[in-house]
Amino acid sequence: MSNNAGNSVLALLLGAAIGAGVGILFAPDKGSKTREKIKDGFDDAKDNLKHKFEDVTHQLRKKFEGSKQDFEENYEEMVSNMSHKTEDVISFLETKLADLKEQNAKLQKKQMANHEN
Repeated sequence: MSNNAGNSVLALLLGAAIGAGVGILFAPDKGSKTREKIKDGFDDAKDNLKHKFEDVTHQLRKKFEGSKQDFEENYEEMVSNMSHKTEDVISFLETKLADLKEQNAKLQKKQMANHEN
């Protein structure tokens, strides 16, 4: 659940609790009954909020567990790809090294031939 949705749920619950409290305050009951109704209303709102929080927490945990698994899979794939790329680079460098050795050998032969003349 996105942060905006969580804020909206919180605002809705808070608004409902305030509205219930104001409605009870203006109801024609005794003070003790009014206080009991307010307490019950806040207890209900608190329970609702607790359940919503637990639901959001559960959803976030599920989402992050999936993200963690996706990350681990992507990491493994990336490491595998990098390993293949590393092998390609090593092969390329070995080929270039062999070419350089061959060119160096030719240059040494040429220099030896020039010194003999």
